[in-house]
Amino acid sequence: MTSVLLIGAGLSTQSLVPYLKKLINTHDISLRVVDQDVRLAASRVGEPVSNCSFGALDIRQIDALESEVRQADVTISMVPAHMHLSIAKACLKYNSHLLTASYLTPEMEDLHDQVKKEGLVFLSECGLDPGIDHMSAMQLLNSIRDKGGTIKLFESFTGGLLSPSSEGSNPWRYKFTWNPRNVVLAGQGGAVKFIQEGKYKYIPPHMVFRRTEFIDVEGYGRFEGLANRDSLKYRDAYGLNDVDTLYRGTLRRPGYARAWDSFVKLGMTDDSYVITGLSQMSFRDYTNLFLAYNPHDSVELKIKHYLNIPQDSEIFNKLKWAGLFSNETFEFDEATPAQCLEYILRKVWTMQPDDKDLIVMFHKIGWQQEGQMMMIESSMGVEGTNADNTAMAGTVGLPLGIAARLVIEGGMPKGVLRPLTKDWYDPILDELAQKFNVKFSEKNVEYAGY
Repeated sequence: MTSVLLIGAGLSTQSLVPYLKKLINTHDISLRVVDQDVRLAASRVGEPVSNCSFGALDIRQIDALESEVRQADVTISMVPAHMHLSIAKACLKYNSHLLTASYLTPEMEDLHDQVKKEGLVFLSECGLDPGIDHMSAMQLLNSIRDKGGTIKLFESFTGGLLSPSSEGSNPWRYKFTWNPRNVVLAGQGGAVKFIQEGKYKYIPPHMVFRRTEFIDVEGYGRFEGLANRDSLKYRDAYGLNDVDTLYRGTLRRPGYARAWDSFVKLGMTDDSYVITGLSQMSFRDYTNLFLAYNPHDSVELKIKHYLNIPQDSEIFNKLKWAGLFSNETFEFDEATPAQCLEYILRKVWTMQPDDKDLIVMFHKIGWQQEGQMMMIESSMGVEGTNADNTAMAGTVGLPLGIAARLVIEGGMPKGVLRPLTKDWYDPILDELAQKFNVKFSEKNVEYAGY
C-alpha cells in the first residue's frame, strides 16, 4: 500500500482531496490529511472511510513534521511557498516524493542532485498558474517545433475571476478566489521583466497596474492583461532563448488595474511597517491616514484631489463600493497597511455560497515555418459550481492529484522538476480534458508582425 500525506487543507484542496480519496480504492493507497487547524483537515476528509485519516500539524515543529513524513511515500504540500523547504528536507531524509503547486525556488533546485540520487520526484509548479499554463504552453510549443517551426513570439495570461453570472452590481467584477494576501501584495516582487519585439522591458513595482493591454478571449469577452513577475526566467525552461517576445501576465476585467493602482498610490498595499491604534479607527479613518491634513475637507474630497479623479469617475465608484469610506471598524489594534486593506476588501470580495468563479487562460504563439510567419491563439475557460466547488480549487488541485497518481504508478523522471516534459503534460492535460472538462481551443490568426 502506498501512503500519501497531504499537508495543508486550504481552499485549493477542495477538489484534490476527493480525487485522492478515489485512489484509495483504485490504487491501493492510504491518505492522511493534516493541517494546523485540525477541524479544517477533518472537514476536508469528510465522512470517514477506510485508510483515510486526518490530524493536526504545525510544520514549524520539525519533530512533528518528520513524524508525519516518515510514514509517507508521497507528500503533497499545499502550504505557503516559503514553508516548502523544511518539508522538502524531511522528504529527502525519509525518502518521500514531494509534489507542490508553488513556484520552484533556487533553494529547492539546489536539492536536485540529492533528490535524483535517491530516486525521488520533487515536482513543483503543478497547479494552475504555475502549472496548467506551463503544460498547455509546452504541449503547443513542442507540437510546433516537431513540425519544423521556429518560435518568435510567446505570450501567456491567466486570470482567476468571477463568472459573469455572479458579478451583479460589483463594479470591480472581481472577488477573492484564491489567497487574498497574495492578491493584495501582487506586483511587489521586484521589477517585472519581459522581452517585447527583441527589446528587454522592465516595469517597476509602482507602475505594474498602469501598464496594461486589452485582450479579447473568444467566448469570455474582453480583459486587461498585467505583466506578471519575471517572464525571463522561463526562457531556458521553455526553450525560448532566441524568441523576440516573451511575456507572461495576469487577466482582470477592464478598469480593475487603474482602480487598484489607487491603492498603490495611496500606500495601502505596503506591507513593510505596522499601524497601531486600529481598534479605535473606522475604515474611513484608515483611508484618511494616507491623505494630507485638512480639517475642513471630507475624506472623499481629499482622495479625489490626491488621485486627480472626478466624483463621477468609475475609479471613485469602485473605491467607495470597496468600503474605504465606511464607518465599520477593525477587530485588531496593529497591522500593516496591506493587512488592513485585505481586511476591508474581505468584507465585499469574499465569495458568497452561490457565487461562481471563472478561470481563463490564454496563449498567443507566433512562429516562422518555411519562410512564412504564423500565429495561433489557444484559450481555456472553466467555471466553478459555487463557493465550495470553485474552478480555482479544481484547476490548482487536480493537476497535483493526477501527478500523484503518475508518481504512484511509477516510471516518472526523477529529480527536482517542473511538469514541462511529455511524461507529465500529456497525461495530466488529457485527464483534465476528458474527466474534468478543462479543455483548450485553438484558432489560427493573422500574424501582424512588428
